[in-house]
Amino acid sequence: MALILTLSCLDRPGIVADVSRFLADMGCNILDTQQFNEAESQRFFMRLVFAVIEGEQDIAALSAGFEPIAMKWAMNWALRDRDEKRRVMLLVSKFDHCLVDLLYRMRIGELRMTVSAIVSNHGREHFEKIDFGDIPFHHLPVTRETKLEQETELWQLIKSTETEVVVLARYMQILSDSMSARLHGRCINIHHSFLPGFKGAKPYHQAHMRGVKLIGATAHYATPDLDEGPIIEQDVERISHHDTPEDLVRKGRDIERRVLARALQYHLEGRVLINGKKTVTFKD
Repeated sequence: MALILTLSCLDRPGIVADVSRFLADMGCNILDTQQFNEAESQRFFMRLVFAVIEGEQDIAALSAGFEPIAMKWAMNWALRDRDEKRRVMLLVSKFDHCLVDLLYRMRIGELRMTVSAIVSNHGREHFEKIDFGDIPFHHLPVTRETKLEQETELWQLIKSTETEVVVLARYMQILSDSMSARLHGRCINIHHSFLPGFKGAKPYHQAHMRGVKLIGATAHYATPDLDEGPIIEQDVERISHHDTPEDLVRKGRDIERRVLARALQYHLEGRVLINGKKTVTFKD
């Protein structure tokens, strides 16, 4: 059994020694470790992958044993089975390219997750060409007048399905401040990287009119500050005067797909630690 331990705390001497000694005492062997010391915040971040090779320690026993160390250093920490599939809810509106891509990556085993539900503010008929298999689909229509009721229903669904991670896979509705706060650190959003320059409808067409040379996408954690949450992943692609607005839209879809998939994968693998308004992302 391989486990993932992630932690963050104020940076002081002795943290690594305490963690390593604990794992050795519990009959564990460290398979991979990454750490980062940030000078600005004076915080320490660490991700360890380890295996239990002696005894029959389970997560509960290891967590109980690690608690005194976590308290000593005032750590934010998490411990989980590396092979455990997280329960992920996918929210989508009209644009389905990110949704289809995530379902495909899950089915081929690239993303280790179970989709707890697919939720949309549009009806099932809008997605009739997509094979959802046995994944439950929920149509939660919303208007300005019914937003509070719709989010209440959404929150109940998140709880009843034991959803751990919510992905806004081009879900074109703004979450309320209260919903964003409830989902702190476990709701991932994707959008084009033209913000704040090109707001509103048809941002790729706006970008074309301005002759931009780079287009991109940003995946970040949703917060009450619209599109300004801690960034997990970004990517760009160079374009030229030969590209039409339709070319920009097509290339933009591809960037959005791969950026969101990478961000979700990093989150599922415990590679992302929030550091104030930004993140520490441990990559391979």
